[in-house]
This record gives sequence, structure tokens and C-alpha cells, in this order.
Amino acid sequence: MSVTTPVKDNPDLVEIARLKALKGGWPEGPSCSFRSGRKTFWAWTVATFFGAGFGKPGPGTWGSVAAVLLWWGTAYFFNPSSGWMLGLTVAGVALAVGLGVPAATIAEREAGRTDPGFVVIDEVAGQWITLLAITGAHRDSGHILLALLLFRLFDVTKPFPIRKLENLPGGWGIVFDDVAAGLYAWAVLLLVSHWI
Repeated sequence: MSVTTPVKDNPDLVEIARLKALKGGWPEGPSCSFRSGRKTFWAWTVATFFGAGFGKPGPGTWGSVAAVLLWWGTAYFFNPSSGWMLGLTVAGVALAVGLGVPAATIAEREAGRTDPGFVVIDEVAGQWITLLAITGAHRDSGHILLALLLFRLFDVTKPFPIRKLENLPGGWGIVFDDVAAGLYAWAVLLLVSHWI
């Protein structure tokens, strides 16, 4: 009968566990952990917004920037009418929230961490909500940059009652605090865009 040494009593195992935790549990090398069955592919793809959440430093900012670039690219290259742009942005928000809540819940559970930083679908939803304020007009770079800055400001500072929304279970808390931050930023951007 073999005796198993507890992890805490083995310095080598402790160091391995620490390094894996720093990497978020992702293996090194070209092998993809999605294939190992430890990660749910669709959930991690959505939760990280196609990998934007792995950007360093500040994965939330990378998620917001990715959302802005996708929105701007759609506006610039396809030049849809105001009605179409509004419809596309609302559809994007609905998809980000509708898929984001279960995806964030799964990714959080599989990562073994509460509200892991790499989950950025919440920033995507909040950023697109903010951009709703300028879908009809003011699609210039200045207003788009202001939308990004305002959303990041409210997402980081979390004025009342945003911080309370983080207490919702699983993906609900992850996503809905950023939805609220997006609503704050949307309101401010809507007011500012009337004067600027």
C-alpha cells in the first residue's frame, strides 16, 4: 500500500500548481486544451470573445477594444443606414448577453475562479450598449473613442448599483455589472453627443 504525499508537503507539486494557476490552467506548447476535454470550446470561445480575453495587460480593455473595432469595421466598411446599424448593434448586444451568461458561467466553473479576468464577453456587451448612443450619427473616431473611454471608466469605477450586480450567481453577475456600466456610459454619451 503506497502512501500519497499531500501536495502542500511537496515543494515541487506546489510550484507546478502555482505556475498552472498563473497561466489560468492552460497547458504550454501548441496543444490546445479544448481538445483535452477540460474546456468547453464554444463557452471559452464566447467568454473570451475569440481570444481577446487573453490579451495582456488588462484583458477587459482588450475585450472592449475588440468590440469597438468590430463595430467600427461594420460601420466603416459596410456603411449601413442608421436603422440597420441600430438593429445590428442591438442584435450584437442580445447575442453577447444571451450567449455570454451561460458561457461565462461555464468558463468560470471550468477555470475554478470567480469572475476570471479572461472572460470579456461582458465588456463586449457593455461596450456595444454604449455605442448604441451613436449608431444614428456621430460615428466619427472622436465619438467612438469617447464611447470606449466612458465605458471603461464606468466599468472600472462601478458606481452604485453596479457593484451589487457582481453578487448575482455565475455568469449573471459577470455579465450584468458590465451591462449596467454600459447603460451609464450610454446615457452620458447620448447627452454629450447632443453638444459635441
